[in-house]
Amino acid sequence: MASVIQSYKMEWYLINTYSGSEEDVKKHLLQRVQALGFESRIFRVEIPKDHQVKLKNGKRDIVEEKVYPGYVLVQMLLDDETWLVVRKTPKVIGFVGPAGKPTPLTLDEVKVMLKRISKEEARAHLNFSVGDTVRIVTGPFTDMIGVVEEINENTEKAKVRLTMFGRDMPVDLDFINIDKV
Repeated sequence: MASVIQSYKMEWYLINTYSGSEEDVKKHLLQRVQALGFESRIFRVEIPKDHQVKLKNGKRDIVEEKVYPGYVLVQMLLDDETWLVVRKTPKVIGFVGPAGKPTPLTLDEVKVMLKRISKEEARAHLNFSVGDTVRIVTGPFTDMIGVVEEINENTEKAKVRLTMFGRDMPVDLDFINIDKV
């Protein structure tokens, strides 16, 4: 086997995994690193994730989503042994790079991949403003059209004026229930 290019500095690499197996790969790789004593050569294993507010069973919930399904980031010193440890980890397809040769990511690429929305930062997206016409997308007022009267960003609620039974009715709704028309 031809020798892998030696890298004497810590760099980030992208490894391809079976889709849906990212957590397993991370767990198995970290176990292998510890069992084989490679902590001084394989430093971090990360799965870039975002957190988004979504409706689940009619309730607001913060959902964690993988940004790059089928990929895991590894920070390591690349040599034949570390390449083999990563490559022989269950459910790893290989390194990303030409002909399977590991190509280090730039620091800017890694920053973009790792700078994600944390669980604490996850908030419903505000895609409307006061005076906008909106459509209710969930709940008892689904598909009704109204006009935004007030917005409270702290509670992520908006007061929307709906016309029901020939009368104007103000209704407080979560941002996630509203789409701009």
